[in-house]
Amino acid sequence: MFDDRSSSALRVAVTGLAVRQQAIANNIANIETPGYQARKVKFEEALQSAVTQGRSPAEVTPSVLRSLEPTRLNGNNVNLDEETLSHIDTTMRYNLAIRALDGKYSLLREAIKGA
Repeated sequence: MFDDRSSSALRVAVTGLAVRQQAIANNIANIETPGYQARKVKFEEALQSAVTQGRSPAEVTPSVLRSLEPTRLNGNNVNLDEETLSHIDTTMRYNLAIRALDGKYSLLREAIKGA
């Protein structure tokens, strides 16, 4: 019941988005740190591939990679505009995934109550 493909995919998405939010926070916190390389989190392609190929989405884990964006003179490559937009996008996606999970669990709660 809790391990159906859609619930599993939503849980992986929530986890991946939470990891991305942490990476964004670290990037912004280190915006002036010489030599700091921004982190990027990828998981959507692997999640989509797992779902379309019938594999378990639960096997997908987010990958944290170094950004390949050009660096400034101090070796730092954090772009505040990009991080801000990514934060907004990630927050909206996270909220949507949480709402979807809540909707699935609400239906389950109603079924258990017998309402």
